[in-house]
Amino acid sequence: MDNPQEFPAPEEGFVVTTMLIVNDIDRSADFYVNVMGASEIMRVEDGPAILGLANTWLIINVGGGPTDDKPTVTLAPPEDPDRASSVLNIRVADIDAVYEKWSAAGAEFLTPPQHRGPEARCYLRDPDGYLIEVGMSTQS
Repeated sequence: MDNPQEFPAPEEGFVVTTMLIVNDIDRSADFYVNVMGASEIMRVEDGPAILGLANTWLIINVGGGPTDDKPTVTLAPPEDPDRASSVLNIRVADIDAVYEKWSAAGAEFLTPPQHRGPEARCYLRDPDGYLIEVGMSTQS
């Protein structure tokens, strides 16, 4: 474990993490670390990566068939990047700066930031097609 003090294991209550089912753990972890600035908290050999991203955690893992604790569920990455059933929503302080920085690091945004009254937002996809919304409040 790279940073055991950061591992999402609460002493009471609970924390929320997001698990992304991907085709290639290394490729996806590299994207979140090198483009979005995540830190690798834990990496299991032939298993998932746990990343710290701002004030949340991402579990990056490959899919698979049913198991005894989820007997009818198959986990798989998105099949069609233009059909989303979930969106990772990130709120930032300066959307134009984030757009420039992440674009320079290799992120491919669908459009530049769109400024729409009380907010500005833009979207990108991770290597498996997960949609990521980057938004900023423009209200003072």
